[in-house]
Amino acid sequence: MQETVDRFHELYYDAGDRTWGDTWWMGIRTYKCPFDLWIYQEILHELEPDLVVECGTAEGGSALYIAHVLDLIGKGDVITVDLVPAARPPSHPRIRYLHGSSTDPAIVRQIEDAARGKAVVMVILDSDHTRAHVAEELRLYHGLVTPGSYLIVEDTNVNGRPVLRDHGPGPGEAAQEFLSGRDDFFVDVSREKFFLSFNPGGYLRRRRTGG
Repeated sequence: MQETVDRFHELYYDAGDRTWGDTWWMGIRTYKCPFDLWIYQEILHELEPDLVVECGTAEGGSALYIAHVLDLIGKGDVITVDLVPAARPPSHPRIRYLHGSSTDPAIVRQIEDAARGKAVVMVILDSDHTRAHVAEELRLYHGLVTPGSYLIVEDTNVNGRPVLRDHGPGPGEAAQEFLSGRDDFFVDVSREKFFLSFNPGGYLRRRRTGG
């Protein structure tokens, strides 16, 4: 069965111009697999986070999607950071945009300040997809994730997992290295229940105790 799933995954990903690259939320491009977006709303509903940190804004579609789900829940804010500001970022009272590298100490301090005192914090990593950059984001942001919440490493499907075989080590390798030798986070495979996910092995959940 996994071979069938992988072949469809490759077909879907390689046809990005008509699939994930042409996926919109309220008129804003999201660059996401809808299966993962559905999982996101399930997580948001379950956690009711006070703050969602998103590294990698792109056009702002996923930040807007998260903000709208938080509207339905009735609480929570989004901080989204990107090196390149979106041309026309969607405006929403729950969204705060930061411009700069997600690993810039000044950016990290602003996010740490925003997360301080929050009961439930969730982090999504979707910026530079090199192993070194994602590893640094994991180092910098994992401590902000509250027990029971998620640190989601996106696009762990690249470098032959199963797409973009020539990509080189990326988010998947960084996530594996992050988990090695620690037990405060684990891969929540239940979040891959739709078979096709752009984040295989990337839904990292912080244990409620320990760590």
